[in-house]
Amino acid sequence: MKVSEVLHCSFPVWYPKFKQVSIKSILIPLPAEFLEYLHTDGVVLPEGSLVTSGDRENDEDRVGEELDINWDTDTLEATAPSFPDFDSAIKKAINMLGGRVFPKLNWSSPKDATWIAFDKSLKCTCPSDVYLLLKSSEFITHDLTQPFIHCEDYEENEEQPNIGYSLILRKWQDLNPGYEFRCFVRNNKLIAICQRNHTAFYDFIRHEKADIVSDIQAFFYHMVNLKFPNENYVFDVYRRDQGKLLLLDFNPFGQVTDGLMYTWDELTDSDVDLKGTDSETKHPVFRYKESEGIQPNPLSTFGVPRDILDLATGTDASKLVDLLKLRQQQQEEDSSSDEDNDQT
Repeated sequence: MKVSEVLHCSFPVWYPKFKQVSIKSILIPLPAEFLEYLHTDGVVLPEGSLVTSGDRENDEDRVGEELDINWDTDTLEATAPSFPDFDSAIKKAINMLGGRVFPKLNWSSPKDATWIAFDKSLKCTCPSDVYLLLKSSEFITHDLTQPFIHCEDYEENEEQPNIGYSLILRKWQDLNPGYEFRCFVRNNKLIAICQRNHTAFYDFIRHEKADIVSDIQAFFYHMVNLKFPNENYVFDVYRRDQGKLLLLDFNPFGQVTDGLMYTWDELTDSDVDLKGTDSETKHPVFRYKESEGIQPNPLSTFGVPRDILDLATGTDASKLVDLLKLRQQQQEEDSSSDEDNDQT
């Protein structure tokens, strides 16, 4: 994977060429001061973007619980940044897109931050919704700080190529995740397909798998192949109906992109035969969840404090050692206290 291949997958680069087969979107260049705001620690929403609980009660498009927060007005005025022009541009775009939008930056959406949203989704109706998701997302932080981390022609300490970051607002659509599919292209050949929501079982897929593969192949050869500049890439589609597909996104062909139901060893090694390949027709492999079963949501851990997650998974041994030392110290203090009580 090279830097140029990652840049080709940036939304502002590919969308103008493929917008006729994708979801209507509006791009707003990120001001330098807003980029700086995204890099700062903490979640302080910009002045003027906050929505009161009264406003939310009058918004018929809102679903979910209200936040009971007593805002300290003096503190907000002293610490909250202000982006009036950017706020206005976002509000205008939201109105143009029907009042509800889905936000993302050049590569990623803040889907890891839905736990903090009012209705646990990426649906936004005002600037504060957008800001809250962006500031709470590790995926967005990755876009801003490490977009080329796995590139073979990029050194970690090397100066990052100039990237024109944009806020992308996409017209909100109530998409059924069962109709979303991830497609893998190697050397301009469609080699693999899988369901995008890979932890869920959808019974209809096994009955329609031949039509699904056929539709995706036709869409690839007629709408995508040789029109996208990379030879190796990943693209996501939504199959609205038989023969009707929407292009959702392009992603780099490499570790930075989730292989979902495939390993990257399978996808990148031409000597490794993907199980299920039809050697005669050269159809792409199609993997989907074939039976019901309970699997955790891979994004659920993003709502858990990092220290607790590290302790639970054992990824940071030093924290476990500190916890055991603290526990031992508490036991010694309790034992000492008991001895003092006995003596009295």
